[in-house]
Amino acid sequence: MNLLSVGASYRTADVATLERLVIADEAVPGLLEKLVAQPFVGEAVVLSTCNRVEIYAAVNTFHGGLGDVCNVLSEVSGIPATELAGHLYVHYDEAAVLHSFKVSSGLDSMVVGESQILGQLRDAYHAATESDTAGRLLHELMQQALRVGKRAHSETGIDRAGQSVVTAALDVAESELGDLTGRKALVIGAGAMGALSVATLTRAGVGPLRITNRSAARADRLAEAYGAVAVGYDDLDAALREADLVVSATASTEPVLTRERLEAAAPLVVLDLAVPRDVAADATGIPGVTVIDIDSLATTRRSMPAAAETAAVEQIVAAEVEHFLGWLRGADIAPTVAALRARAEDVVSAELRKLWSRRSEFSEEQRADVSRTLHRVVQQLLHSPTVRVRQLAAEPGGDQYATLLRELFDLDVPHATPANAVPEIGGQA
Repeated sequence: MNLLSVGASYRTADVATLERLVIADEAVPGLLEKLVAQPFVGEAVVLSTCNRVEIYAAVNTFHGGLGDVCNVLSEVSGIPATELAGHLYVHYDEAAVLHSFKVSSGLDSMVVGESQILGQLRDAYHAATESDTAGRLLHELMQQALRVGKRAHSETGIDRAGQSVVTAALDVAESELGDLTGRKALVIGAGAMGALSVATLTRAGVGPLRITNRSAARADRLAEAYGAVAVGYDDLDAALREADLVVSATASTEPVLTRERLEAAAPLVVLDLAVPRDVAADATGIPGVTVIDIDSLATTRRSMPAAAETAAVEQIVAAEVEHFLGWLRGADIAPTVAALRARAEDVVSAELRKLWSRRSEFSEEQRADVSRTLHRVVQQLLHSPTVRVRQLAAEPGGDQYATLLRELFDLDVPHATPANAVPEIGGQA
């Protein structure tokens, strides 16, 4: 099995395309099941955020796996495969490991160094675990990616410039409104992004701060936690008219903020952090209303960590990638070493059976002594070579040792299955 990652993000697709690709939480289990049902896909993890949708998969071949993943993405998004191809990036084997570690450490984020991606990646891994679509390869990749992300944030200052997309959006809003301290604000949505928005607005000194959500109970809990005020969703229009700044981050599949609503609420600055967008497509160019969405942020990113901090994270990522590749190479040799030991044991057992057939006078105790002695001799002969070959296999280029052992001893090593997937680092084949 080989590692493949396929995705689209703010780097390769506009919000309109991401809206069609985004996977709602409740749809993830079905998508995972559909992916692993494909002929070339053995394992799958789906990461879907406000500015990226990525599939991590363990595949039998590059082209077959890529075709399967792209076909599934095309089917669930309704985007023709030919159109979708222009928005996708593809990483295979070593490049896929590097990409996953860059994502987890925040190097690939819209706001470089933001830590929110760690929680999103953890949720994606948890969903795959719950659906039983993460096998040995993706379990190891996800666990190591999360560890690398934690290292990046604990050992460097990569996250000093900006903690999240919300922070970047507020920077842009400040350029429109001036100092945000004391500005009346409204957060629409009490999910993960809504909660992050409330926390960030509170730290920025915005207030009074109101929260509304279709589920009043969630809005009440969030408001109580941050000293804000919850308002009924039916009172959204009145709350909009009283606000200077609105952060909208719902999971609605239809626009929440229509042109009519926003015209009645002007003047207003709206941060639309939802995908699909909460602001209606025709609600642009309204006098006195400024809308900042994911597309806007992608072109107006400002805060960037110091080059030294970014370089420090890149060094961590590079070292961790090599460590992971060493694990892959070492894991690849394990079935071959096991097959070699099994072959040796089979040879010893066959020779002992021949000996017992010729020397029937041996007692059971004598037979046991001879058997133990022969098995110990074989184990001692194989010990140093197998330890050494494991060490060599973990080094760059070490994948050749498994092939050489199989050829030299004519070993039949079964292909890995999704349950015990062991990848081979190599070309795109």
